[in-house]
Amino acid sequence: MSQHPLNNHRTAVGRWSCLGPYYAMFPTDFAFQVIEEYSRPGDAVLDPFAGRASSVYAAAVTQREAVGIEINPVGWLYGHVKLKPASKQHVLARVEDIWKIAEVTKHPQLNRMPQFFRHCYSRQVLNYLLFSRDLLRWKERGVDATLMALILVNLHGKKDGSLSNQMRQGKAMSPDYSVNWWNEHDSLPPDIHPVDFLRDRIGWRYAKGTPEGALGKVYLGDSTKLGKALKKKVTAGQQKRFNLLFTSPPYREITDYYYDQWLRLWMLGGPAAATRTGKQWQGRFASKDAYRHLLTTVFQDCAEVLDDRATVYVRTDARDFTLNTTIQVLGQVFPQKELQVIERPFLKQTQTALFGDKEEKPGEMDLVLRPH
Repeated sequence: MSQHPLNNHRTAVGRWSCLGPYYAMFPTDFAFQVIEEYSRPGDAVLDPFAGRASSVYAAAVTQREAVGIEINPVGWLYGHVKLKPASKQHVLARVEDIWKIAEVTKHPQLNRMPQFFRHCYSRQVLNYLLFSRDLLRWKERGVDATLMALILVNLHGKKDGSLSNQMRQGKAMSPDYSVNWWNEHDSLPPDIHPVDFLRDRIGWRYAKGTPEGALGKVYLGDSTKLGKALKKKVTAGQQKRFNLLFTSPPYREITDYYYDQWLRLWMLGGPAAATRTGKQWQGRFASKDAYRHLLTTVFQDCAEVLDDRATVYVRTDARDFTLNTTIQVLGQVFPQKELQVIERPFLKQTQTALFGDKEEKPGEMDLVLRPH
């Protein structure tokens, strides 16, 4: 797939489009391609399973009005921030505000953190992270949200390029596995100054400026519930009907996005352990009935806010149950639309292979529904 001219690191749009490593994320060029092929400037675009909001972002920066819904706060924060990042000056000032406290004060939890954290971060970095975790009001303030998103991007990854000891960037490994690996390889956390490190990363992100005029918003929450709130906005004339539904629902029994992101979720106030939430829509979608119910509920709500001539573009898994269920649900919800199926075989190593699952995967499928 050719690179979209806006989507490269020489532009502000490109610098911010790649914000946020996320497991099983949309390729950004794919998002731009679909937006430009199936919608026009001035159209409204909806993604009820937004992830890190690549679809919403691609629409918003190309003069579409875009709305996304995402249940995972890590993905939501990435999408929320890249649509409207705070000013570089204010973000750098916030970095310094936290350092003024962390420089002279030991956080009460510093010596009580689990073994993993003492192996993962230097003492100075961990102290700074603990104060940032306490002080950043990322749900409420644009500056705090921007800084927290940039911290999450660099919270773990290659030892010479992140705040952490050696770890994959896309998802955090389990604490026991990580500690054992670090011990076996005599790997110590990097001895870096958190403020110097963040200044450097912030400088790179803002070097080309920020995206201007993006007409997009991502809501944090459950799409089976927020879809109903969106219908009320359309009915009240507060939101125009959508011309393109462009999304990729979670694939059944592929991964647990909350377990994958446990360390970043800790940074956002979650538990200091790799645990599964047990909450609805926050697991691996093991139940076939629940998975079918999720798709049916969300797509039915979406159908009620789409324009009659809208296109529906859904990327899904090529495995039999997920694919067939998605096709069946879409056919039931959009009987007046004609289905086109586009095969997308994997052309390179997948993220699951990087994390040890070497079983050959059948690829992905794009389901495009348009009016007859």
